[in-house]
Amino acid sequence: MADRLYRLRRMAQLVCGVFLAGMGLAIAGALPAAAQIGSERYSSLILDARTGRMISSVNPDELRHPASLTKMMTLYMTFEALRDRRISLHQSVPMSAYAASMSPTKLGVPPGGRLTVEEAILGLVTRSANDAAAAMGELLGGTEDRFARVMTLRARALGMSQTVFRNASGLPDWDQVTTARDMATLARRLLADFPHEYRYFSTPSFRFRGHVFRNHNNLLDTYPGADGIKTGYIDASGYNLVSSAVRGNVRLIGVVIGAARGWERDLHMVALLDQGFEKLDVPIAPRVAGRVPMLVSAAVAAPTPQVVVQRPRPAARWAVQVGSFTTERAARQAAVAARRIADSGEAKVETVTVQRKQSFRAQVIGLTHAEVQETCGLLSRRKIPCVQIRPEAGQIASR
Repeated sequence: MADRLYRLRRMAQLVCGVFLAGMGLAIAGALPAAAQIGSERYSSLILDARTGRMISSVNPDELRHPASLTKMMTLYMTFEALRDRRISLHQSVPMSAYAASMSPTKLGVPPGGRLTVEEAILGLVTRSANDAAAAMGELLGGTEDRFARVMTLRARALGMSQTVFRNASGLPDWDQVTTARDMATLARRLLADFPHEYRYFSTPSFRFRGHVFRNHNNLLDTYPGADGIKTGYIDASGYNLVSSAVRGNVRLIGVVIGAARGWERDLHMVALLDQGFEKLDVPIAPRVAGRVPMLVSAAVAAPTPQVVVQRPRPAARWAVQVGSFTTERAARQAAVAARRIADSGEAKVETVTVQRKQSFRAQVIGLTHAEVQETCGLLSRRKIPCVQIRPEAGQIASR
């Protein structure tokens, strides 16, 4: 009974936090920073970027899998090479068969194709493109394996004492590990060592060969002062985020690793940042949708502009259903696989009981109408059933 009351209380706090965030109010009191504590893969940290002083932390030195936070180090190495004039923004980056074979998300450059260094950078910060990361690793290190070893050595020199890199992208590798403290250290060094290049992290979207890739970092849209830097997800890590936000003369760096869902990760980061600013007596700014304009323009400075400012993202309340299963595990696997194909939304399993028989529906929720149509097209080509679900009361939509 006590356990049930605890879960209900936590759910109420979470719902309350969502409501307050939408109303533009501080949620520090409604949604405590402990919202995700309890997961064995959870870590968090907030620090003052100027002084390096830690303001709050939970498991900051426990080993975690970085997922696409790894790309922060790939970008650090890229920015170093640009600074040292070993490469240039307009230099051609060959896409090997190996790099092109990386699993999504990616830009989809075919083997033998090419992109520029700047296109690779923008692909990393917006699309989190694994093929672009591998291609940059090969350009800078000869092979991705060799580049990963250099990444690890450079990370140690930066003070990231527990981090080990095995690839340039963050794709699953059990030996690729980091800590929340190390990721905060890397974010702080990116800000200090490459203040001009750091502005790429605020890029809202990237137009590449007929496709527009939107930045995965939702806080750029929703949190006042947020200007970067990177999201990440693999099954072994959960949902990760390193974020930076400025209020007045104070900049905070936040790290959340191991969230169960993307929206939980984002909301939890908002709570942690709000609490950090509150502890430093910095007023909480009202929540106004829209990106921070001061940093976006720098990413448009290339002679061939690839960055476009998109209209506000449509409401993401649609969903797709990819099957009904007799076990929750099978439904979860199907939902996660569909979410990977969709490259958006959240995997969900819905439990249904009909005539005393329980079944489990595999779904991907939190999609726009356009994303639903695109996802069903991708799934159908793989001969996977796809049913569109409208936002209104979970109604099934016709294709």
